[in-house]
Amino acid sequence: MIVADTDVLIDFLGGIEPGFSRVRGAIETSQLETTVITRYELLAGATNPRQEARLSDLLRALRVLPLDAAAADSAARIRLTLGRRGETIGMADCLIAGIVMVHGALLLTRNRRHFERIRELRLADLAGT
Repeated sequence: MIVADTDVLIDFLGGIEPGFSRVRGAIETSQLETTVITRYELLAGATNPRQEARLSDLLRALRVLPLDAAAADSAARIRLTLGRRGETIGMADCLIAGIVMVHGALLLTRNRRHFERIRELRLADLAGT
């Protein structure tokens, strides 16, 4: 299972490579999911009805993983561990990582600089290789 982060879904909507091809391929093979956090970020960033409609179409094509107690606990452990090492990342990124880890999935993101700090988190290759 591959979970798409906000940035690669924005790239997909904008036709920006390599995110566009990677997301398209994963959707076509029913391998792509996302998180409720990414859903929030996408919908909150829509600036007009056309964008809202495109986002709704995209989100209907994806299973949206919830933030449940197990994911929240995982996210809290991530935040505490990173904080102890002085390598903090944003709360939304911690929540996304917690959800991905609880589901044993790979995270597809361009924001490798932040997410690589989470040693247990597995990242998908954006190029799809």
